[in-house]
Amino acid sequence: MTSQLSRRQLVAAASLGAAAALVPAGPATASTAATAGTRTRRSAALVVHNARVLTGARTSGRPADAVAVGRDGRVLATGTSSAVRRFAGRDTDYVDARGATVMSGIVDGHAHPLGAAERTLNPSLQHASFTVPQLQEILGGFLAESAAEEPDGWLLAEDWNPIGLLPTGTVPHHSLLDALPTRRPVALIGNDGHNMWVNRRALDIAGITAATPDPPGGEIVRAADGTPTGLLKDDAQGLVRRHIPGPDEARLLAACARTLQQAAAMGITSFLDALVTPSSLDTYAALSRSGRLLQRIAPALRLETEQVKNPTEALAYVRELRARHREVAGLHFGVAKVFLDGVIEYPAQTAALLRPYLDEQGRPTDNRGDLYATSAEFGRLATVFDRAGWQLHAHAIGDRAVRTALDGYETALRANGRRGNRHTVAHLQLVHPDDHARFRRLDVVACMQLQWATRNTWTMEALAPYLGPDRHRLLYPARSLERRGAALAGGSDWPVDPLNSWNQIRTAVDREGADSEQGALYPEREALSRASALRMHTAGSAHQLRLDRLTGSLTPGLAADLVVLDRDVTRVPVREISDTRVRLTLIGGQRAYDADATDTTGATATRTAAVPAAENRTASLTTVHGSRHRHCGCGRA
Repeated sequence: MTSQLSRRQLVAAASLGAAAALVPAGPATASTAATAGTRTRRSAALVVHNARVLTGARTSGRPADAVAVGRDGRVLATGTSSAVRRFAGRDTDYVDARGATVMSGIVDGHAHPLGAAERTLNPSLQHASFTVPQLQEILGGFLAESAAEEPDGWLLAEDWNPIGLLPTGTVPHHSLLDALPTRRPVALIGNDGHNMWVNRRALDIAGITAATPDPPGGEIVRAADGTPTGLLKDDAQGLVRRHIPGPDEARLLAACARTLQQAAAMGITSFLDALVTPSSLDTYAALSRSGRLLQRIAPALRLETEQVKNPTEALAYVRELRARHREVAGLHFGVAKVFLDGVIEYPAQTAALLRPYLDEQGRPTDNRGDLYATSAEFGRLATVFDRAGWQLHAHAIGDRAVRTALDGYETALRANGRRGNRHTVAHLQLVHPDDHARFRRLDVVACMQLQWATRNTWTMEALAPYLGPDRHRLLYPARSLERRGAALAGGSDWPVDPLNSWNQIRTAVDREGADSEQGALYPEREALSRASALRMHTAGSAHQLRLDRLTGSLTPGLAADLVVLDRDVTRVPVREISDTRVRLTLIGGQRAYDADATDTTGATATRTAAVPAAENRTASLTTVHGSRHRHCGCGRA
């Protein structure tokens, strides 16, 4: 036996069962599979031993310290090393986990992997805060680096922080971008996905004037005289986006392949892509044809605001997309995405609230945010989709939007009975306590992005004054929902945040995480146990995606989607979970990432950094960004 991973043996063994790994056999219990060697003698392709194996099963039996992967790409057995060794053959490969955790791969219940890839093709503002002169200096650097694009090429700057203009209270206006030394159209893309800031040239190209009406589900922010300021919220961004040329297909596919490799290096084996369009499906099809689609993808097909109002046509639309792409290997259809509101932070404040936002002095305003579908409209949609076996995935940040989603799902339940479609509400930043118990009663999954549950600029300066202390204490109610029996799932919302699955898990436990600026966010009220945090990012999300008969646990018969870590995440101090590194990722028994692999030059491969590509930074960024790099996630010290 060897404690080093043999690439030749693993790759050869995994290739035997690549196709079969997509459809699991009927699962056996771990104890049965591990002790029935004389009756079910099958040679393992790989045995991982000396491990702390988290099978995902709720059992009081002896902890497993080994797992065997079959030649069909499925989990063959888990249990003690002596029991699992019975499945070894003469050419079985061995991996010594050195006492670290081996567990199911991360199932990301809400992310935008193709969006993350496309962002790497443009320069990045790194989620940071800037004064106007600093921002203009950086944008000037971006312009200088792409001077050949004058006078008509678009400058797109990604990862703009909509609450990051300094001093606090500085309002975005196109005049600040018009002062740049260029004739080019300029668009800053908000890192929250809900805001875009453009210059006058971009407004003119899009034909946006004082007479342009707000589109459904969006807002053109206007000055007192009605003229557009250059800030576009939610679906109003589409007025400009339709005029921006798309990236070259070859460059986009290469970026997507790198992004999926980066996710595999983080231990992610399945995604729900939370905003999929027809062009997204074409990209996934091209990746699949070229063998570069590593993870399983559940595409959440985006329904526009107007489509929500016509459920029959909306259902025909998603069915047609599924029929067109149902043969694409790696795609698992059955989810549609609906936006019910926007974002809660100042200055956007487009999340829908039951009680109005407060002003900076704590006085009520007349603003309750934006609700993009009424309870009746969403209820009709939910009823039609539920009856047809489709799952709805509702973006709901504010408590009014959350209630609207639950009301809609209750309408569907009353009309159709329990059909097990596992409708979902995503984000759940603010949930009224009266609605906590409804999740279990309605069989609704709570998909949460708990890396946000920390004290920083987003939750404090941009939020606390505008909610007041009573509502602020209700933010991200993970433990409250769990106590009332809600099924929890975890997602990253990447690239809204830099990707770090392990910091998500840590923050769910301590409500502080690696990027806190001001401490923990109500851990005494809403912190989860370590076991709950790990479960919601594996079996919990697999349940949400309706892939739990395929993945999400190390159950014999399920796909061998597993990760070998560099530490025992069940025992290290919680703060150290953020620094977890993945040594090996298998998806369906096939190696998707191996930290010990070597590239074609013979150099040792390292984990891909979850940051924008280096070529998309400018030297001026370092000059003005300073110590904020530690918090922005851009990877600089």
